[in-house]
Amino acid sequence: MCGIAGIVRSDGKPADPGLLDTMSALLAHRGPDGEGTLLEGPIGLAHRRLAIIDLSDEGCQPMTSADGALTIVFNGEVFNYLELRRELEDAGHSFRTETDTEVILVAYAAWGRDCLAHFNGMWAFALYDRRRSEVFLARDRLGVKPLYYTRDGGRLLFASECKALLADPTVGTTPCEPALAAFLAWGVLDHSERTMFEGVLQLPPGHWMVAGAHGLEEPVRWWDLAVNPTIESPPALDADAPAALLELLTDAVRLRLRADVPVGTCLSGGIDSTTLVALIARLLKDEHPSSVGDRQRTFSSVYTDRRFDERDFIETAVRATGVADAYVEPDPARLREDLLDLVWIQDEPFGSLSIYAQYCVMRLAADQVTVVLDGQGADEQLAGYLAYQGTYLATLARQGRVARLLTEASGTLRHHRGFFADAVGQLLVRWRRRGALRVEAAPVRRYAGTLDRVLNRETVMTNLPALLHYEDRNAMRFGIEARVPYLDYRVVEYIASLPLDQKLRRGVTKRVLRRAIRGLVPEAIRCRMDKMGFVTPEEVWMGDDLAGLVEEVLGSDAFRSRPYWDAARVAEDYARYRAGKAEYSHEVFRVFVTELWLRLFFDDRERTIRNRSG
Repeated sequence: MCGIAGIVRSDGKPADPGLLDTMSALLAHRGPDGEGTLLEGPIGLAHRRLAIIDLSDEGCQPMTSADGALTIVFNGEVFNYLELRRELEDAGHSFRTETDTEVILVAYAAWGRDCLAHFNGMWAFALYDRRRSEVFLARDRLGVKPLYYTRDGGRLLFASECKALLADPTVGTTPCEPALAAFLAWGVLDHSERTMFEGVLQLPPGHWMVAGAHGLEEPVRWWDLAVNPTIESPPALDADAPAALLELLTDAVRLRLRADVPVGTCLSGGIDSTTLVALIARLLKDEHPSSVGDRQRTFSSVYTDRRFDERDFIETAVRATGVADAYVEPDPARLREDLLDLVWIQDEPFGSLSIYAQYCVMRLAADQVTVVLDGQGADEQLAGYLAYQGTYLATLARQGRVARLLTEASGTLRHHRGFFADAVGQLLVRWRRRGALRVEAAPVRRYAGTLDRVLNRETVMTNLPALLHYEDRNAMRFGIEARVPYLDYRVVEYIASLPLDQKLRRGVTKRVLRRAIRGLVPEAIRCRMDKMGFVTPEEVWMGDDLAGLVEEVLGSDAFRSRPYWDAARVAEDYARYRAGKAEYSHEVFRVFVTELWLRLFFDDRERTIRNRSG
């Protein structure tokens, strides 16, 4: 896990060394263990290193192949690098280091662009091919690792985070209104190649592109996800799927424990993270992965306010697995100190204060480990969010499956009646708050369509990419690498191949996973029907502890001058909420945090960049 940046000029002019240095400095938090640059005519590459595998100087980047033809800057991990190394050695290739970085170089030399299909991991890299006079940029299948770029005339700039591109004062000088409008109205982020900075784009997940003397080619998709639309499983599959999934997930965890630094686990008390903790405990007993040590370490957020606290579930998992547990309680006083740093590190506004809970957990973990495993990605694949149940019922109705619809609706109401009763009221509240916006936002209907299409869209576009964005930034802020076993491509492709009743049946979410972990995870957790995750008492804080700050922001001249909202209406609505005359919804926070973002990245941009890169 690292930070990368670069300049590629197709007009023959040399890359700007001063600009490259500032871009690198703005990514220093991503790589506290070293830095390196390459300047070669029109090509400039920069790297900030967080050492995870092969901690020696041989792992430094930019790294050049033995024949001098290829140079790479790489962010991420190729977890199956040992297997690929053996395969390449058997084919006659040799290695000078113990790194996965060199495996990418040799794999590219052997297989060209097709090397991407051989990698099991998370990555964003730029590989300078001198033979072709071009730079090959690629991103992993699900976009776990970020890669942003901007182009003007004969120049391409790329980096791991948007902020590094802002080192050039001509880049991203205005907000991208369509992206900002979609966020304010619908809460989506990273659902397209656009960012909230005009002219700054992301290389989409599962894509590569090439830049060089010939110019910049358009991104090319090299991987896609197909979700099985079949509803019912045949008996044999219904019996075999849990064991098959558990085997794949176990190996995904095993690969992600490969490290030359300490590895821990984020534990929320939910099914997904507890499953990872239990699998690691089993591997620790049977295989003794050295990166974990004698005892697995877990990191959790808890609250004194029991409405938001999952300590009971966390402690159930701790007792069952014997881990060394550590806890943090995010609090609003510390949040006030951290808020601008959180906005800065995220680059773009974020949807809720649950992001802060994760930020605090990563800060806690950084005192003990350099890598954490996390349960991100299971909900989108396994229909874990309760709103997907409405989509499933609509799918059955559309297909005329009346008997099945009645059975499924009965299960949904039995387990989740309260959720859907609350959801109806929230939809109305959110619709009213969108009326205070002055931007036109095309509808983002996350739950529209058949369940297979919604799960596909949520995994590759409308939800998971934003969560991966948040996690990457929060982890890297504290020099932590976050690994996500549920996004091992073998796990993803297997789950996608399963009929829908393996994911959702009679109101029970994640059905195949729940069956797979019977006897592994405590029943109190395995059978949970609610969902929290790393949450915060956002509603309480926004109405009480943070109220002075919120009122100051909403009452400011800067806020009133923005063209994106009716400032008076927003302030009035917030006053009604504080007085108990209106319900809370995340739109309140989204407008507030967007104002902070506008100040940091636009109003005070020059000073911010200077201070952060100094």
